[in-house]
Amino acid sequence: MSTRAEPAGGTKLLIDLGPLLVFFLVNFLAPVPPLAKIFVATGAFMFAMVAAVVFSAIRYRHVSPLLWFSGIMVVLLGGLTLWLHDETFIKMKPTLYYCLVAGLLGFGLWKDKPLLKLVLGSAYPGLSNLGWRKLTRNWALFFLLMALLNEAIWRSTSTDFWVGFKLWGAIPLTLLFAGANVPMLLRHGLILEDKAPQAPGPVE
Repeated sequence: MSTRAEPAGGTKLLIDLGPLLVFFLVNFLAPVPPLAKIFVATGAFMFAMVAAVVFSAIRYRHVSPLLWFSGIMVVLLGGLTLWLHDETFIKMKPTLYYCLVAGLLGFGLWKDKPLLKLVLGSAYPGLSNLGWRKLTRNWALFFLLMALLNEAIWRSTSTDFWVGFKLWGAIPLTLLFAGANVPMLLRHGLILEDKAPQAPGPVE
């Protein structure tokens, strides 16, 4: 029985971060009036997210649950943003994403079924069940904190500052947090195979 191909390395980064980078670039570079940039960027974000899902489905014949989830949220909330001409919806999207993922991870822990093991099992070979529980707990708490941070920033700063935070704040924080978990993972059986630590889904 053949093993299903999974995106890795640069391809995984392209799928996970590509749509977000499109959003940033269009928001900063689109030759439109400043007040219109967020809406043009939202449309580009929706298109890029759909392209990432289609690429994953065609190239790997598989779309991760978190990519599906993120894609659906981008299309729904991005669509509301454009339809109602109200940027609030796209700004709330990370908050909803973080809260829902944290809730799913917490529910899995409550049921003694660390859901991250189903999503990232091949990325952390050798990790013990206790290690998976701790990793799942840590990411659930991190996502809750990111939800609170996103709410605080979009409600109290300008749109440009919020977009900049997503690029220069949210992405580095997520990557740093993934790296900070490595010592704990090594103590619980992780076998390093020259792989960078992974976040459990697209960065929001």
